[in-house]
Amino acid sequence: MKRTTSSTAEVASATDGAPGRRGLSRHTTRWIQTVILAVVALAWVYPLLWIVSASVKDAMGIFSSGLSLWPETWHWDNYSRAWDEAGFARYMLNSIIVTVGTVAIVVVRCAAAGYVIARYRFVGRRLLVGVLAATMFIPTGLFIVPVVELSDLLGLLNSHLGLILALAGGGHVAAVLLYAGFYAQVPKELEEAALMDGAGFLRTFFRIMLPLSGPITATVVVLTFLATWNNFFLPLVFTFSVPQNRTLAVGMLAFEGTNSTDWSGLAAAASLSLLPILLLFIVLQRHFVEGIAGAVKN
Repeated sequence: MKRTTSSTAEVASATDGAPGRRGLSRHTTRWIQTVILAVVALAWVYPLLWIVSASVKDAMGIFSSGLSLWPETWHWDNYSRAWDEAGFARYMLNSIIVTVGTVAIVVVRCAAAGYVIARYRFVGRRLLVGVLAATMFIPTGLFIVPVVELSDLLGLLNSHLGLILALAGGGHVAAVLLYAGFYAQVPKELEEAALMDGAGFLRTFFRIMLPLSGPITATVVVLTFLATWNNFFLPLVFTFSVPQNRTLAVGMLAFEGTNSTDWSGLAAAASLSLLPILLLFIVLQRHFVEGIAGAVKN
C-alpha cells in the first residue's frame, strides 16, 4: 500500500513539474526569438541611424568615425545650410504639392477603376485585368519619351501640373487590384439600397463605397506617397530647365559638385526628406496594416 502511494506521488510530482519545464522552454524560445529579431531590426534600421548621425557631423568626421553613430562634435548648421542655402525650403514645398496632388488623383482613379472591375460585368473585363497585370512587368523608363512629348504638346512640361499628371497617369495596377479585391467582398445590398434611394453611380461610389475602403485607401496613400516622394527620373526631366520647381529628390544634386560632394549637407537633406514619410506612416500605421492584412486575406 505504501509502495502504491509512493508511486502515485512520484507520478503526480513528475506531472506537476512538466508544465514548469514546458513553460521554461517556451520562455527560453521566446527570448531567443526576441534577440534574433532585435539583431535583424538593428541591421535594418542602422543605415537610417547612420544617415541621421552623419547629418550632424562635419565632412571629415563622417569618414573618420567609421561605423560609430555618436558624433564628437554636433554640427547643427548642416540643417540650416541644407534648408536655406541649398534651397530645400522651396524643394520641400514643391515635393508636398506634387505628392499631395498625385496621391489624390491616384486614390480616386484607382478606387473608381477597382470598383467598376469588381462590381460590373462587361465585355473584355478579364482581358482588361490581364492587360493591367501585364503592365506591371514593363519598365517605366519605356514610357518617358511619349509622356514628355505629350506634356510638351500640351504646354505642361515645366509645370507642377504636368509633373502631377505624369506621375498619376501610370497604371498603378497594385492599387487597382487592392480596391477591386476589397469591393468584391462588399454586400450587394448596399448598392441596392442606395439605388432605391435614388443614388446614381457617382453618389454611390463617393458616399458609400469610397468611405468603406478606408484601410485600402490608407495603404494606397502610403505606397503612392513613398513612390512619388522618392521619384527621381520624372521630376528631373520635368524640372530640368526650371530649377525652382525641383523636388527634394532632384534638389539633392545641389550638394554634388564637379570635384567634391558636401556629404554632411547631403545627409542633412536626406534626413529632412525622411521626416514627412515617417510622420505619414505613424499617422496611418494602423490603417496601413489593416489594409495589407485584408488584401492578404482576400
